[in-house]
Amino acid sequence: MFIVVSYDIIDDKRRTKVLKHLRGYGTHVQYSVFECDLERAQIERLKLELRDLIDLNADSVRVYMLDVAAVRRIAVLGLGRVTVDPPYYHV
Repeated sequence: MFIVVSYDIIDDKRRTKVLKHLRGYGTHVQYSVFECDLERAQIERLKLELRDLIDLNADSVRVYMLDVAAVRRIAVLGLGRVTVDPPYYHV
């Protein structure tokens, strides 16, 4: 499943940990945004791991799960492109 992960983390040290962790899952497309193509179990594991890295009372991480139709409608204005073309489609 194609997901977009965005984060707003106040503390530099925590933000760096999250950034490095997300690099193992997807492509860093903007300052605090990653695009990932993951299996559902990987998404759940990633969410649990991120919960352990952030301060739930101060930080915010958003995981947007996109279906195939939504991925096809992604529009990129300016530099860049959608970095992952899902190799499978859920019907």
